[in-house]
Amino acid sequence: MSEDQVTETAASSSKGRPAKKDAKANFFARIALFIRQIIGELKKVVAPTRKELINYTLVVLVFVGIMMIIVSLLDIGFGTAVGWIFGGTGPTDS
Repeated sequence: MSEDQVTETAASSSKGRPAKKDAKANFFARIALFIRQIIGELKKVVAPTRKELINYTLVVLVFVGIMMIIVSLLDIGFGTAVGWIFGGTGPTDS
């Protein structure tokens, strides 16, 4: 490659991204650029099908249920251990 040829990087070729010399762009221009980038990203989003959504929901519910069981067992275990170590099962009368 000769010195005359200029390569274009991915960052400089992206549309909507201001050049380095434009870094201090107008506030409203930066807001407009931000909104254009948001819209561009939202166009890439693919909504799950009904079957996928039900599957994802069930996976999350099962995971949360398992975590609730684990945390409950740990809570009961630690509570019992603390009661056994400190020799009391209820509040003390003052």
